[in-house]
Amino acid sequence: MTRFWQEPAYPHGQAPRTGILIVNLGTPAAPTAAALRPYLKEFLSDPRVVEIPRLVWWPILNGIILTVRPAKSAKKYASVWTDEGSPLKAHTEKQAKLLAGYLTQAGERELVVNWAMRYGQPSIRSQLDAMRAAGCTRILVVPLYPQFAASTTATVIDEVATSLRHWRNLPEIRYVRSFADDPGYIRALAASVHEHWKKNGQADRLVLSFHGIPRRSLELGDPYHCECYKTGRLLGEALKLPPERLTISFQSRFGKAEWLKPYTQPTLEELARTGVGSVDVICPGFVSDCLETLEEINIECREAFLHAGGKRFGYIPCLNERPDWIEALMALSLRQMGNWLTEARPDQDALARQASRAREMGARA
Repeated sequence: MTRFWQEPAYPHGQAPRTGILIVNLGTPAAPTAAALRPYLKEFLSDPRVVEIPRLVWWPILNGIILTVRPAKSAKKYASVWTDEGSPLKAHTEKQAKLLAGYLTQAGERELVVNWAMRYGQPSIRSQLDAMRAAGCTRILVVPLYPQFAASTTATVIDEVATSLRHWRNLPEIRYVRSFADDPGYIRALAASVHEHWKKNGQADRLVLSFHGIPRRSLELGDPYHCECYKTGRLLGEALKLPPERLTISFQSRFGKAEWLKPYTQPTLEELARTGVGSVDVICPGFVSDCLETLEEINIECREAFLHAGGKRFGYIPCLNERPDWIEALMALSLRQMGNWLTEARPDQDALARQASRAREMGARA
């Protein structure tokens, strides 16, 4: 087996380009059990996602989970599938196109912007190959996870490294590690809440539901829990919301092990039982609406809250294609690229001096 793949033909004289690759979690190709099976296998085979020894986990995954779960998950995906396909994929593609447009308007016309899914298509490997073919020698990777976790951001970085193992001519790589406290991201979240309140009125309680991870990950040093609470604190301050009117919870528990608490659905049910009549729920850990927000929160948790005695359930959409979020994403990317852009631009003073010398030489002649 060839260790290194064939490099594309080197275009002498072509200026090197800089690229941005935004990456989201992933999605099956269709809301069917047949499409869910390979997607779930790729996702749940990642040792950063499931930290159970392979000898123990492999029979459970292949003998039970991949036999039972695809059909159940397919029904849930079907409930949120759109004419554009998976909501997550559609939003991520639009975000990439908008980011490229905003950068062009800002004068960064030579930047290449691509998007990928960590699991499913388009893959990180295929998009990196496309950027190499486009002449990118510097690539900024932006995992679209505001809060860092080993099971999300780190696995994107793993896959980038794996994809580059067979390249002979390696690009320079930078990453956005997290943006849990990024001012533009917090402002966009706060603006989305204010817009919801203006249209619907304020609920008794604002619930911030983040995706959960096993509690063991926190005990082993994963910073995700702390970064979620940092986002929650900053959003509460931006909204000038008293602490007693803001609740942080964690959703999407999988398996029997203890995950980060409090769990979202039981929290909503308890709020309803104790007299909280209305809630607004926002999911700051997701920048694109997806199965976990549209089905788990806006369908399952809505039904649970109302069934438990709640009167009004408001769901605040993810940032999706909001202009303030795309502007924040652009600013975040530009800051992280830093000197890549300034080095790529011509030295205007040097060009002026060269032009001046040329004029002097022409005058002497």
